Amino acid sequence: MAGALIGVALLNGFTKNIIDKLLTTDTVNLVLGKKLGPDLVQRLTTSLMGAEALVADAELKQFGNPPVRKWLQSLRDAVYRAEDLLESVLIKAEAEEKVPSFGPNRFISNRDTEMVDKMEGVVRRIEDLKELKDFLRLEQISTDSSSWRIPSGSVVKGNVHGREDDKKALINMLNHNNEHHSSVIAIVGIAGVGKTTLAQWLFNNQEEEFLKGFDGKAWVCVSEKFDIVETTRLIKDKLQITCILNDIDSLQCALKEQLSNNKFFIVLDDVWSYDVDKWSKFMTPFQQNGKKGSIVLLTAREEKVTSAVQNCRSFFLNKLSEDDCWSVLADNASFPLSNGSATLAEIGKKIAKKCDGLPLAAETLGSLLRPKHDIEKWNKILTDDIWDFSLEETYNFEKDELISLWMAEDLLPPPKARETLEDVGSECFDELTSRSFFTKIQDKSAYYYYFVMHDLFHDLAIFLSGDFYCNLEKLGENEEIRIQTRHLRVNLHDCSSKPQNSISKLESLRTLLSNKFSKIEIATCDILSKCKYLRVLSSHRLDMLPNSIGELIHLRHLDLSETEIETLPESLCTLSCLQTLKLYGCYKLTTLPIGLCNLVSLRHLDTRRTCLEEMPRKMSKLNQLHILSSFVVGKHGDNGIQELGGLVNLHGSLEIKKLENIADVKEAKGAKMMDKKHLDGLRLEWCSGGDMVSSSQTERDILDNLQPHNHLKELAIDGYKGTIFPDWIGHLSYQYMTEVSLVSCKNCCMLPSLGQLPYLKSLSIGGLDQLKRIGMEFYKSEGDHHSSRIAPFP
Repeated sequence: MAGALIGVALLNGFTKNIIDKLLTTDTVNLVLGKKLGPDLVQRLTTSLMGAEALVADAELKQFGNPPVRKWLQSLRDAVYRAEDLLESVLIKAEAEEKVPSFGPNRFISNRDTEMVDKMEGVVRRIEDLKELKDFLRLEQISTDSSSWRIPSGSVVKGNVHGREDDKKALINMLNHNNEHHSSVIAIVGIAGVGKTTLAQWLFNNQEEEFLKGFDGKAWVCVSEKFDIVETTRLIKDKLQITCILNDIDSLQCALKEQLSNNKFFIVLDDVWSYDVDKWSKFMTPFQQNGKKGSIVLLTAREEKVTSAVQNCRSFFLNKLSEDDCWSVLADNASFPLSNGSATLAEIGKKIAKKCDGLPLAAETLGSLLRPKHDIEKWNKILTDDIWDFSLEETYNFEKDELISLWMAEDLLPPPKARETLEDVGSECFDELTSRSFFTKIQDKSAYYYYFVMHDLFHDLAIFLSGDFYCNLEKLGENEEIRIQTRHLRVNLHDCSSKPQNSISKLESLRTLLSNKFSKIEIATCDILSKCKYLRVLSSHRLDMLPNSIGELIHLRHLDLSETEIETLPESLCTLSCLQTLKLYGCYKLTTLPIGLCNLVSLRHLDTRRTCLEEMPRKMSKLNQLHILSSFVVGKHGDNGIQELGGLVNLHGSLEIKKLENIADVKEAKGAKMMDKKHLDGLRLEWCSGGDMVSSSQTERDILDNLQPHNHLKELAIDGYKGTIFPDWIGHLSYQYMTEVSLVSCKNCCMLPSLGQLPYLKSLSIGGLDQLKRIGMEFYKSEGDHHSSRIAPFP
């Protein structure tokens, strides 16, 4: 059920996205109406809305129903096609506005006619699919307010396998509570690990003496929406407390009075909210109330939920062993462990292994197997398509990279006021992480972390994506790439000439990801000239980008990292939709295209570990830039540091190189570094060379005018040629500063008052040749002419 609703969200969200973004915006609609005709646009809107209403039911019925699954695939293909055509119309219309018209253009007229014919075909296709609803017995159902989660109850469904140690530990935690009033405990663990089952066992336990004799017990399933009034009312009803009014004050007063001299057991199951203010208000009746032995028990997936609840202690629940998973599966399948079929047991243990220690998965599969105690049917579950794509090693990815891909594919809802698209992506990512879709893994070095996707979720996503996703590494020797493929991954050495030739036939391809080991030669296999609708292109095996890149007008994400590319064609600068350009590790790249400033949609520009000599002109026009990894100061007026002045939306870390090219203080001031409120890290670098300067005071004034905002966390200064650092470095107002690096500042004879930074964790100093001793400067106190005696580096 959960998997089906993932699909609902994908396709429902996709069609809704088109309707909202392309077909209900007045300005956009006007352009589409002129190019396609208002009647055709209205027919498309109506047909999409009609089909969308059936998607939820179709997603639920697709399993075990090939005609419905095929209907869904056809609808998704048509929706993809509609969006591609609509965007083509809008992008080309925008381009035509920039080109002066000197009379009728026959080419444009013919092109428009061809576009209308294509769209007419798509609309008819969607209308025909909608007409099949009666034949497929599809009904209109709403998913707006429904939840696939069934509210939990306090009754234990069956045996609790593999939790003996956890039971003892929980009992011990509660039994040794020395508080005079209630204990607040939270069982924390990933989805499906058995938190609710363990809470149910504890709630119903009559063996332990201190778990007996409660004056009142209440079980409430909280789920996503934590409404403190409704939750308090439910507890009041479960405890059979009389209260005429239903406002929060009246409810809490009645609850507090009832609990004051009684022993109670309250369970709040499936808690998601980590709103501290809400919890502070909600917990008021339970604080300093109840006899010793009273319990408030929560179950939650994340520790940050429990950290929002005052005086709450966490108990972390781990996965089950394979043997215990098999016991859960067998129990739910009514399979006798003692005298059951040995062959069935062997198959069942393999199925249990796929559950990866999650009892909920074992329970669900066990229920499916209950009426099917024969080898053929159990083998069918074991070899079902949904398991076919299991990974031996899980794919690692970074949060920002995935959000960038979501943006490129238009999968994110529009941002609210004062939100960026990246903020929306971060919220979605964090939500999926909280629901265990993604898991955060710390690198062995402890300085780096990444995310992985659980194999079960990965397999489910592949299953639901159907023919629209293809990994060439997983393609059988006699299998062909399906023409419906929109997202293609090319790994390792898996691209033989046969599939390589097939790629250029995928005219509707949207995503092409290939790594540096792939033998595919993108520039020579007609991909760039045939796949006109590419939105994402990631290739790590290019040494040249052809001019035809400019024909990919839909392209939003271009990743050429760690290639041997030396130059980028000027045609790249015509891609008005391009959001992300990644050139990390392109060590042979020395210049960027002159017209880069025309990429007005550009939000991410990564040029780390390149050899850029200077920035192209008029970078200030790129006012949508969210991430700019580095800026190499040029010597001319239109590529100097003052071009940074217009880039006020920069986030993350920024490196500014070749600061020796700043001619005067006025240029440094023009960078408006203080206005870049979202920067976390800043690196200021002067290139190595002669250390003699005409005026050390000018050098200091330049650095003084590069002062960042005081929420900065990391600061690095490399090659500064002044003799004294300006006062802002080490100023106690930088309360968020955790890391400072001062390197190769060879003329400096005194350190700044870094000891006053209250949260400094890392300090690196090297290559300060004129520094003879470290003295009282670390003790410097603002407003005090004498050295403070407070120890530095708190």
